[in-house]
Amino acid sequence: MLLVKQELLGSLAAGLERLLPGAGDKAAFESPKAAAHGDLACTAAMQLAKPLKQNPRQVAESLRAALLEAQPFRRWVEAIDIAGPGFLNIKLKPEAKQQVIKEVLASGSAFGAQPASARRMMVEFVSANPTGPLHLGHGRQAALGDAMCNLYATQGWQVHREFYYNDAGVQIATLAMSTQLRAKGVKPGDPQWPETAYNGEYIQDIADDFLAGKTVKADDREFTASGDVDDLESIRQFAVAYLRHEQDLDLKAFEVKFDNYFLESSLYTGGKVDNTVKRLQQAGKTYEQDGALWLKSTEYGDDKDRVMRKSDGTYTYFVPDVAYHIDKWERGFTKAINIQGTDHHGTIARVRAGLQAADVGIPLGYPDYVLHTMVRVMKGGEEVKISKRAGGYVTLRDLIEWTSKDAVRFFLASRKADTEYTFDVDLALAKNNDNPVYYVQYAHARICSVLGAWGGDAATLKDADLSPLQSPQALSLMLQLAKYPEMLHDAAVDMAPHDVTFYLRELAATYHSYYDAERILVDDEPVRKARLALVAATAQVLHNGLAVLGVSAPQKM
Repeated sequence: MLLVKQELLGSLAAGLERLLPGAGDKAAFESPKAAAHGDLACTAAMQLAKPLKQNPRQVAESLRAALLEAQPFRRWVEAIDIAGPGFLNIKLKPEAKQQVIKEVLASGSAFGAQPASARRMMVEFVSANPTGPLHLGHGRQAALGDAMCNLYATQGWQVHREFYYNDAGVQIATLAMSTQLRAKGVKPGDPQWPETAYNGEYIQDIADDFLAGKTVKADDREFTASGDVDDLESIRQFAVAYLRHEQDLDLKAFEVKFDNYFLESSLYTGGKVDNTVKRLQQAGKTYEQDGALWLKSTEYGDDKDRVMRKSDGTYTYFVPDVAYHIDKWERGFTKAINIQGTDHHGTIARVRAGLQAADVGIPLGYPDYVLHTMVRVMKGGEEVKISKRAGGYVTLRDLIEWTSKDAVRFFLASRKADTEYTFDVDLALAKNNDNPVYYVQYAHARICSVLGAWGGDAATLKDADLSPLQSPQALSLMLQLAKYPEMLHDAAVDMAPHDVTFYLRELAATYHSYYDAERILVDDEPVRKARLALVAATAQVLHNGLAVLGVSAPQKM
């Protein structure tokens, strides 16, 4: 139906152009608010009424007459009605809706995707400090970030996944201190145990392996413990490598892969922080006050100027962030999306201010931010707050082990990022229609069962005569399939992977309604083949949408 819509859109543009030269660019279709109103709607008559100095309904009448004469409308449109002040409601012929089946079966996994382009973008997500296991906030980032990457890839972008490691600073020092104390036999609750130390049992695991002189290997490093409890530097490096490896296991369980792990420390050792500060100073965007170096961030919309370098000579945390994003831009990423917790809200204005003040050609609004809230976990009707392993929070791996990778991915991507979310473990395990991921996966498996019972060659369905597909349920399912490409486009523009979950649930519901209304494996071969083509196309779109979320499409359940 993509071709059908393109042909109709071209005719609409030509009709608008005849009414008012230059108005062709206003050609657009919308979805009617009620299915009974038609399949497509157009509001252009209201937009042209004022410049044409006519009543909107008069414009609608003229436009309707012009469209009814156009060959694509004669071919694909059953009726055009005028409603209200000048809405055009367009009802398509069944054969127009049937075209989507041919498009899906011809395109397969590429249905809905745009051609690859040279546009490069980076999505930075998870970016956990190597001081403990990944918690559910990181899990929500992983689900949102990976789906965001897949979503933009369908729109032709070259997408780069990056994990930013804050491997310097107070938290790493606290990790080393906590591990050293455990290695010396001091534990939480003892008088010598500091309030700032990390309490999780994983600290004891690190200490035990350090004392045993073990070697740990992560994606970007390998380190062998000295076993000397007084060797704080060895403890630090071993603990970081140990937790890097643990986080690798978390990400592997979630099936998330990154193209690059970027170390914050490299911004200092590579001179990029110093270079960024020099750029800002040379641009006249800084000043000295009270022994500190300040950025004139109010010149770029911030509510107050920000300290860059404190009186003790150390940089505030947003300075390396500015250096990091200059580095992203210089690596050719014309679009960048950061997925972070809502506690990073205050960072946005100062980072963007620093990028504009550096005057290196970065556009306003770079980078984009998607900020997410934390996740509550319910199990057995009660909130789960503590994991013994983590010492205070449920980990991502806990949640995967309790449910499944598919459930965690689908659930954590199923709400707008800034919306509070409660993960219900019992619901994620339920095998019924209340469980959204089960409901969608079951629709796919149900179709695979039908195709398996048929046992024919699926390739032959591409040439099926689709004219028997005339029932309201079949037509509704075809219209739902046709929405998929536009949904992907809009979800990418809005940075809203949750739209994919909403769409899949609606598609599954539409399919289940169709399945209940019409038997597929009937004796009449042309009817059977047409219905099989429809459900095969539905399975393909379900598969494609689940793939965007990183969720499997099982053939049996």
